Amino acid sequence: MKPGPGPEKSAVTPAPQGAAVLPSGRAVPAGRAGTNIRRLENRAAYMFLIPWLAGLFGITIIPVTVSLYLSFTDYNVLSAPTWVGLENYEKLISGDRRYENSLWVTLKFVGYSVPLVLVFSLTVAVVLNRGLAGLAIYRSLFYVPSLIGASVGIGLLWYQVFGERGVFNDLLGLFGFEGRSWVTNPRYALSTVIALNVWTFGASMVIFLAALRQIPDSYYEAASIDGANGWQKFRRITLPLLTPVIFFNMVLLTIQSFQSFTQAFVISRGTGGPVDSTLLYTVYLYQRAFQHLEMGYASAMAWVLLIAIALFTALIFWSAKYWVFYGDK
Repeated sequence: MKPGPGPEKSAVTPAPQGAAVLPSGRAVPAGRAGTNIRRLENRAAYMFLIPWLAGLFGITIIPVTVSLYLSFTDYNVLSAPTWVGLENYEKLISGDRRYENSLWVTLKFVGYSVPLVLVFSLTVAVVLNRGLAGLAIYRSLFYVPSLIGASVGIGLLWYQVFGERGVFNDLLGLFGFEGRSWVTNPRYALSTVIALNVWTFGASMVIFLAALRQIPDSYYEAASIDGANGWQKFRRITLPLLTPVIFFNMVLLTIQSFQSFTQAFVISRGTGGPVDSTLLYTVYLYQRAFQHLEMGYASAMAWVLLIAIALFTALIFWSAKYWVFYGDK
């Protein structure tokens, strides 16, 4: 008798000992397995990074580089840019009174807005931290203005509220005070823009509230045993422990205030008036770029603004060593 057929050989060759098997089923020697797998992982990572890289180069790096080049040119969009060197920067320093006025208005806006937002947000956070019922509701109500405060709709509403026949004058009339058109009066127009910016203190308030809830109660209990009153507890415990958060909010608010645009633009109807009293730096930059089509000049203004923000931010960081308290120091 002939022996029967032996067992059929498998169509798949078994992987050598120590080799890795790729998802395709192909065996890779042990020495090359790690390298190929890492290449596959890196390829997948780069695929996920492509949208971010496209945004980084297409929305940030390339436009910033082009803006730097245009700041040294005379460019009106309708014709090719012409190289003029430092002429735009020289004009900023010596030949533009409206530019100088926009600097002064912006410094006043930042100088009043940042401290007021810090005080209001910290005060409200301290009150909410006392354990009020419905804390989540109050926190949401105070936070909402920070989401919508920079919108065009709120700017138009604010213009109506502080207009000659606005709600604010109606409230003053209840107490026997005569109202006026606050947004068209050069003396008070900037104050209405500052008030709108202060009204959006919700984001800073939420950060302060989160920091307050991290302070141990044992600190206050020990202070109570020593006979400290509420103000002494706030001054000696709460405020020092909140200085890192105050520093953080101050940096963010300073940068945001220098970049503020929508409120002043909408309330002044895009003119920066009355009599340039609300002509913030960004509003004037917009006018030179999109109303006068002086893109080279506007680019130079943008770079000066960037340098100014960097200098003010560096100044805050430098001063932090004198007033910011960290628990590990």
